[in-house]
Amino acid sequence: MSRADAAKLQDTIGTALTEKREFFRTAGEYREDGSYVVSRRGAESAGNTKVFESFEALRRLYDRLPHEFTADDVGRTGITGSRRHMLIRHFGEHPAFDCRITRRNPLTVERHDTGANTDAEANADADTTDTTDSHVSDARKEMDATAD
Repeated sequence: MSRADAAKLQDTIGTALTEKREFFRTAGEYREDGSYVVSRRGAESAGNTKVFESFEALRRLYDRLPHEFTADDVGRTGITGSRRHMLIRHFGEHPAFDCRITRRNPLTVERHDTGANTDAEANADADTTDTTDSHVSDARKEMDATAD
């Protein structure tokens, strides 16, 4: 492989390893060093970010949270201030987390995955789960509410 081809390949791999996805209110960024950064969409200051060792570390945090959780629950993990609310919004917006924001005050997320539930809870959830795509309608409601 030529030096030029190797440099091009290195650039391509670097680009593949770093990716930033923007959602409604938050963004997630995979960095070259393997870390994952949650930030407020469009914000530049460090006060609007939370850096995790990896995406898997964020996943472990999510897995430790109860079926329904608020900023207080996230705060018990050591995360402070407005970053708690930012993470709740990120969990609700990111497709890798099977949950949705169910209340705005207090900001609350409810999980839809059965990994944290017992079999009895999963069966009860299956009987009452709305199968419509509520993520889109929730985002529209929030956009309408913030437009006022």
